[in-house]
Amino acid sequence: MRDHSSTLLLFGATGDLARRMLLPSLYALHADGLIEPNLRIFGTARSPLTDDAFRDMARAALCEFLPDDRKAEGLIDAFLLRLHYVALDASNPDGFAELAATIGDISGGLSIFLSTAPSLFEATIKGLHYAGLSGENVRIGLEKPLGNDLASSRHINDAVNAVFPEKRTFRIDHYLGKETVQNLMALRFANMLFEPLWNANAIEHVQITVSETVGLEGRAGFYDDTGALRDMVQNHMLQLLALTAMEPPASLDATAIRDEKVKVLRALRPVAEGDVVTGKYTEGAVQGDAVKSYESDLGKASDTETFVAIKAYVDNWRWQGVPFFLRTGKRLPERRSEIVIQFKPVPHNVFRDRGGKLEANTLIIRLQPEEYVRLLVMAKEPGLDRGGVTLREVPLDLSLTAAFAGSRRRIAYERLLLDLIEGDQTLFVRRDEVEAQWAWIDAIRALWNATALKPKAYGAGSWGPNAAIALTERDGVSWHE
Repeated sequence: MRDHSSTLLLFGATGDLARRMLLPSLYALHADGLIEPNLRIFGTARSPLTDDAFRDMARAALCEFLPDDRKAEGLIDAFLLRLHYVALDASNPDGFAELAATIGDISGGLSIFLSTAPSLFEATIKGLHYAGLSGENVRIGLEKPLGNDLASSRHINDAVNAVFPEKRTFRIDHYLGKETVQNLMALRFANMLFEPLWNANAIEHVQITVSETVGLEGRAGFYDDTGALRDMVQNHMLQLLALTAMEPPASLDATAIRDEKVKVLRALRPVAEGDVVTGKYTEGAVQGDAVKSYESDLGKASDTETFVAIKAYVDNWRWQGVPFFLRTGKRLPERRSEIVIQFKPVPHNVFRDRGGKLEANTLIIRLQPEEYVRLLVMAKEPGLDRGGVTLREVPLDLSLTAAFAGSRRRIAYERLLLDLIEGDQTLFVRRDEVEAQWAWIDAIRALWNATALKPKAYGAGSWGPNAAIALTERDGVSWHE
């Protein structure tokens, strides 16, 4: 049974994430009748706005970021009436009493979405507790980053858990809200076809790619202190790896699913020196447009990596010896997030005497920009071959857009905000998962420091340094492009 909150409180309500994602997502839930009619939404930030000024800002955000077919004036007007605003300096404890007084009765449950600088987390948590906004019917959602290493992550989580126990703490990784990520579990556990083959007996290797065409996009200070390993691998990519490699859970209960994910994360083998490549983009061209180098975008010299490729292993019974190749970077040729499952070749080619050349089966799970599942299989070309057999690799496609043509493609935050409001932790990250992820990442960074590893140059618009190609080719593998 879900426990709906009657009040939602958004910290950072005037920021870019709120304008681009949170407010459009909440409007979509409102328009589709998925949130309770009595749900009140309070925004808070430093900006001194009135309720009407906040609603005007929200209206402008909806007009800018909603698709045209979702803009219905009547629905927008009704949604804006849910919105209220309280100015707050999170570093000043006295302001939280005014916040609590303005919100008023929270006996119907309060959900809090905390999207502020991590440096403000501890003060915000203390302020909420001081003002009585942390009781048994209050839950809190935390937007990343949650620290920049294991020690800082533990410090933040200790501060949170001192007030909000784990059962009321919702750590957000927006990739887990994507439909295709959730379909990964359906693909594996709702179909007899794949699960018997989902192991080292049938799978040769796995590739996970999250590539971006953009550069810093106004995040220069944050990104240069973080880098690709901590910005993308530590959270998004390790969550995708865990979902791909996990054992079947006993149920879809949040605890059962997260128990299986953390087992995978704890089974990750420490990365060897030759199994990681880092890079930093230089000037080049991305999709036909000339772009500057990372250091030109940043305005100073830097050893921060904008690309990382890793060969990882999961040391357990199911995956022993199967390499997981992870790759992410900025200023790459295309924006793409995908998981590629490369199966082993058939053990005997019965077509070889007739000229039939076989390719091993490949399963491609594309998360963005389009969402699809594609299985590459071998088929005979039509025609009279006169003693020969012409085989060709052909795709069996499941386009989620086409298969569910009547369904709207949702923003990942719609799912996550609804689950926060309703108290479902399934798609949120548990503390022991976060700490297992950081422990693995910290070991990689310690290796870099011990070996004085510096990022290798790669031209913007390429797929990273040449060493990333060599990383896979040593195993006779090519990146899927």
